[in-house]
Amino acid sequence: MAKVSREMVENSGINVDELVELLVKNAAAELTTFYYYTILRVNLIGLEGEGLKEIAETARIEDRNHFEALVPRIYELGGALPKNMKDFHDISGCPPAYLPDNIKDVNSMIKVLLQAEQCAVKQYTKICNMTAGKDHRTYDLALAILNEEIQHESWFSEFLGEGPSGHFLRTGKTSPFVSKFLE
Repeated sequence: MAKVSREMVENSGINVDELVELLVKNAAAELTTFYYYTILRVNLIGLEGEGLKEIAETARIEDRNHFEALVPRIYELGGALPKNMKDFHDISGCPPAYLPDNIKDVNSMIKVLLQAEQCAVKQYTKICNMTAGKDHRTYDLALAILNEEIQHESWFSEFLGEGPSGHFLRTGKTSPFVSKFLE
């Protein structure tokens, strides 16, 4: 634990235990989403599914990167991950991104992906609002993740025909905002 760092966050008026709980729940959401996206990705087949597979893979890898970036901050603030993976799964800040009943319905798959990203946007916005101007390190991390989650939401929303596209697909590098936190 980084004692002075935690103390500075506490002195700013943030309830550090509440913040750590949110970070752990988001880490659980990121890791479980990585797992469920793996299952979704392998079921994206056929003409429509294959067209979505690359972008789903990018979101999957970036969610894993979010988990990796969150863990050091949790421990810096005196927190810890649950020792039991099942407990970790069950405290996720977002519901599991289960396969839809009809795995051949690509629109249903996209809706699952979209709902997961929309939940993540809400979670990181909450952390940003809690830490803005008070805990610069956590704010910077949460904002970086929020930027990528907003892009994921836009990707899946646009696959459902919601509005014109305001972005281009990433080529090559993943996590343009979060990569600075990955050591």
